[in-house]
This record gives sequence, C-alpha cells and structure tokens, in this order.
Amino acid sequence: MKSSHLSTSSLNWNSNIQDLYSRGPTKSAQSLIDAGYSTLWQLLWIIPLRTQATPVIKNFQNAYEECLFSGVGKVLSTKSLPSFKGRGKNQAPLLNITAIVKDIFSDNIIELKWFNAYPSQSQSIQKLDYLKFSGKVQIYNSSKQIVNPDFESILSTELPTKEEEENPLPNLKIQYPTINGVNSSNIKKVIDKIPAQLWREIEDIIPEDIREQRKLLPLDQSFLLIHAKTEHLEKWSDGLYEEAKKRLIYEEFLDEQLKIHLRKKKNINISAIKLEIKDVDRKKYSSIYPYELTPDQDSTLKEICIDLNSGKRMMRLVQGDVGCGKTTVAITSSFLIINSGLQVALMCPTEALAKQHFEEIQSYCHDLKFTSKLLCGSTSSKDKKEILKGLENGEVDFIIGTHALIQNEVKFKNLALAIIDEQHKFGVDQRLKLLNKGEGTHCLIMSATPIPRSLSMTQYGDLNISTIKTIPSGRKGSKTRIVMPENFGKFLNFINTRASMGEQIYIVVPAITESPKQDMLNLEEVLEKFKKFFPNLNVQGLHGQLKNEDKNQVLKEFKNNEVNILIATSVIEVGINILNATVMAIMNPERFGLSSLHQLRGRVGRGDKPGFCFLVIDKSVSQESIHRVQVIEKYSDGFQIAEEDLKIRGAGDTFGKEQSGSNNGKKIANIILDFSTLQAVRDDLSEILKQNTSHFKRKLESLAKDAKVFSTI
Repeated sequence: MKSSHLSTSSLNWNSNIQDLYSRGPTKSAQSLIDAGYSTLWQLLWIIPLRTQATPVIKNFQNAYEECLFSGVGKVLSTKSLPSFKGRGKNQAPLLNITAIVKDIFSDNIIELKWFNAYPSQSQSIQKLDYLKFSGKVQIYNSSKQIVNPDFESILSTELPTKEEEENPLPNLKIQYPTINGVNSSNIKKVIDKIPAQLWREIEDIIPEDIREQRKLLPLDQSFLLIHAKTEHLEKWSDGLYEEAKKRLIYEEFLDEQLKIHLRKKKNINISAIKLEIKDVDRKKYSSIYPYELTPDQDSTLKEICIDLNSGKRMMRLVQGDVGCGKTTVAITSSFLIINSGLQVALMCPTEALAKQHFEEIQSYCHDLKFTSKLLCGSTSSKDKKEILKGLENGEVDFIIGTHALIQNEVKFKNLALAIIDEQHKFGVDQRLKLLNKGEGTHCLIMSATPIPRSLSMTQYGDLNISTIKTIPSGRKGSKTRIVMPENFGKFLNFINTRASMGEQIYIVVPAITESPKQDMLNLEEVLEKFKKFFPNLNVQGLHGQLKNEDKNQVLKEFKNNEVNILIATSVIEVGINILNATVMAIMNPERFGLSSLHQLRGRVGRGDKPGFCFLVIDKSVSQESIHRVQVIEKYSDGFQIAEEDLKIRGAGDTFGKEQSGSNNGKKIANIILDFSTLQAVRDDLSEILKQNTSHFKRKLESLAKDAKVFSTI
C-alpha cells in the first residue's frame, strides 16, 4: 500500500489518520479508520471513559485505609492458589495470587492480591524482583493489602531514592473505550502521534463573550485536559477535567444544532408547489366528518395550510397520542391538495394499516367524487397495471399503499403531497424516494409515538412540528392494571365476563414460537392455553409471518365479530381500529418497550365503550422490570411515557433501528442528563450566528460541504 504520509508541518485537524504514518497506518490505526474515525479531528472525539490522577510514590506508612496509594517495593514472596471460580477462557485454570512486598523506603510490608488471574499473570509476577504499583488500600486481619492493583516491573537501577513530591501536573492514567477491537493503550498510542503544535491550533467557534457568560473553558484547553496532555498544561485537576467535559458537551450540542440549522435553511430554499388554499375550502373539507375537529386538529390544519401556501417545501411532523386524530388532519390536507387538481400519496408501514386507511378514505372520496386507489405487495398484476396508468395520467387523485409506492415503475403526473405514516418505521432513503417522485412535493409526516422535547430539539430539529394533544370527544379511553400470577384467575374471569357481553379481546405475546434461548410466552403456547380456557369462544392467532391472505382473513373475521379472542404478536401495534375490542392483555410486558406498550394499549377504548389493558406478568421478574411496567400503569399521557422511556432506555430504541445506540450516537453529551446545556446552546445559537466570527464561518462552510449533514432531509 502506497503511503500518503505528510510532513508534520502540513498536517491539520482534517488530515487523515494514515498521514501520521510514513509506512502506512498500524493495525490499530486502520481499525479506528474502519470504525469511522478517519481524521485527526475525529480522533479528538474519542472521549476517555475515565482519567485518574495516579498518586505520587510514598513510604508505605502513608498507605491509609481506603486511600489510593502508589508505592515501590521488593517482592519477598509470591503464592498462587486455585480460584473458586474454576476456569476461564479456553478452560484455562484461574488463580488467586498473593505477593508480599517490602517498601524500599522502610521495613513496612504490603500484601498485593490478584483474584481470578490467569497462569501467565502468575508467572510474570513470580519473575518480578521490584515493582511499582497503585491501588486502593484495605485493612484485612490488621494487615494492609491492595486487591487487583495496577503494577509494572522496575529495575533496581531505576529505583527512586526518595518519596515523590506533590506536583500541579500529576501522573495521569487514562482509559479509552475499546473501539473495533482497539484497546485503550493502543488508542492512546495513535492519539500520541498527533503533532504537538496541532493541539494549540484548535479553532474555537464560540465568541468570547458567550464563553465567559456560560463560564466555558476554551476548546483547545478542554481537549488537552480530556486527553491528559499535561505537557501542554500549567495544571490539571479533577475539577478542571469536569469543566472540560462541560465544554465538550456544549460543543457537541452546538455542532448538532448547526447541522440542523443548515438542513432547515436548505429545506426553506427548496421551491415547492404553491397552493392558494382558502379558508372556505379548509372549513368545507373539515366539516365532512361525523364529528367536529378538536382545537388542536384545527390549529394543526391551519399550520399545514400556511406551509402549502408559502411556495417552499413543507416538512412538517404531526405528532400526537394514540387516537388523537392525526389521520383526520392528514386526510383533510389531502383533499385540499386534490381540490387544487394535484395528487397525494400516503405510505404506510404495513398492508393492514394501508387497507384500513384506504377503506376510510375511499368512503369520503366517493362522496367528494375523488379517485382513490390501494397499492400494496398483494395487489394483482392486472389492478397494479391499471393503477400505475392512472397515477401517470393523473386519473388517480389519492394513492394509499406500502413500500410498493416507492418502486421505480410508480410514476405520478403531479404529486404534490407525500404523507408518511408511522415515520419511524421507514428509513430516510425511503422517504426521499417518495418525495422525489414529484417536482416540489410537500411532505407531511405522522407519528403516534410522541417525541420527547429533547429529541424534538435534536434528531427532529430540522422539521416543523405540530402537536395534537386533545382527544376527540366521545372516546372513553382505557384503564391499565398489572396482573401478577396470583391474580391470573380473576383476570380470566374478567375476560369471560366481557366476552359474554359481546365484546372482543386482544391477547398480545412477544414471540411466535418457542425459543430455547428466550424465556418468554409464545403465540402457539398461549393460543392453545386460551382455547382450553375458553372452549366455547372462537380463539384465533395472528402474526407477521402469516400469508397476507390468511392475515387479512383473520382480521376480517375479528372485525366482523366472528372471532372473540385474538392472540397476536405486536403486528397489531399500529393501525388496527376495531371499536368492539375493549380488552388488551399483554403477556410478558417486560419484553416490550414503553412506547410499544402504550401503542398496544391504544387499540382499545377507541369508541364509546371503556377499554381495559392488562399487563400480565407470568413469572418472577426483576424489580427494574416491574418499575418499567408500572410507568404504563401510572401514566396515560403518551408524552409523559415517551419521556420516561427515554430516561430508562436512552435515545436509541425510542424510534426504531435507525436511532439505535443508548445515547443516539453522542460522544459525550446526553440529551437527558445534559438537557439544560442543550437549551443553553439553542438560546445562544442566534447570537453565535449573528456574530459570525471567522472561525465560525470556516466551520459552517465545512459543514455545508459535508453530504452527510443533509442526508436526513
């Protein structure tokens, strides 16, 4: 491999890691590059797990109980005994090692102990004559000892002649996280290759007055403190280290907010179809329903109309709790578009949800003389051909479908509005594919998973957000109770009572079939049990692996009240709307996320009959799991639940696979713990943009050239 090694003077923070090496990157450096740390600037953001000041070397008489102590001693004896733990990796025997060490400054003794050590460690300790060590001191049977100390060999010629004096720049032990198989010491070796002069060439984009107001350290000093570069510092302390972390948290949030600012700015500048939507038309299409729009629905619709009239592309997220009426707003917006002679597409994550939307929309379209069609994977070739022709020549006004809508063969005459339902179940690329099927197409995104405020400021910060909180009148809602094993009989009696009243029941399980690796109830097992519990009722199963025709048949029978109890996986989490189903029982609720539990609960209590949700715990589970489930029992507000879910699970799992990771890809900032800093950054952003310093301009220009910054539009 040809080297691209640059001279030290020509390196900058945008240089590639391989430029540090004249003969090509080391194995560790290449592994970091493969993990996404390709530039020197990205190396800076490998934040240590901890940095600890190692105490100076002292006489053993200064080894007080519970203190962190460093010393140098002569190894008098070592002893290795088999560990109770048995064997480690590759069946290697584990040992408990004891070394008796005598102080080089006195006759004092300390015992050093290592538990569950491998034979190789025992052999290396037995070979030691002198060693330097550090660790926390304990008193056991009146003897001083240190368990699992850090240590290194030291030659007799290297022995200190006196105790070390305290220094404003202590010896620091730094521990980086293991990345792509590269351990802490090897990461440090790569970072140590960064030339000394670069550490003082870190540009600070925050104006000095804001930095002083927020009591923030300069950025270069913060990175020096974080990476323990004491050779460039006048002093180091735990307090300064915490101040450096505070500054980097601010910096990371600022970087994110700048990207959001650029995305929003680009989006505003994208020309789109301009519609002249009049109040009279908005009121006309708002009054076609057998109910009145709630104040929140009406205000959201007005916000959408302002967007559509602006001549700029609408990128609006409509969020709201289960059953708040987001779909009504989306349908009304669609009719305003179609009234202007343009087309609308509604993309759903599942065929069941697409069909449910289609049935509702079709009834309204029939009365309004609009043409609506359904396009899914199961659509026949003949029907598909006719639909594609109708979309291309403009005869089809409103298309409802699944991923089938983004196939290359789907072409529109004049697509003006793309609606994405349950947006977190789609990738960014899929959303863009649908948007790109029209010229200047507007985008309306719906989410029944309420977005916590902190996330709305970060990963959804480039979208305009409308929130619907008021629930349409006439809905009874649901009550939630946890069912422990001792109350299972009462739970079955309750189901029997509701079924005898003609009401229907959902039973949700976390798995389809039995898995030897996972201790949880499965659909096949629960289906057989409930058939035995209720031999006089029609009990059926539903899961995602069924053929579409079989799935649709079961849903049809349930909708027609031919099935009394439906045993299902979370395939029913979204979009199933059967008003006669009043009981939702979720088996092993600890296996579901809080947002999923809340979504499932939303399948009942949607009409004029009250709903009941039971969280059935069938075995002993941890207190932590019970605490999580109690959140659903305690709260009915989806926004409150989303906040609790975020606290418990982190930002990662709240909105699906795209956002995986416990801290949503953050290096040091935490949107939950550091929310006040995030707010401060947002408050400061307009002033930072206004001052527009030279460093800031360069930063903004650099971000504007990065295609990844705009990949989430």
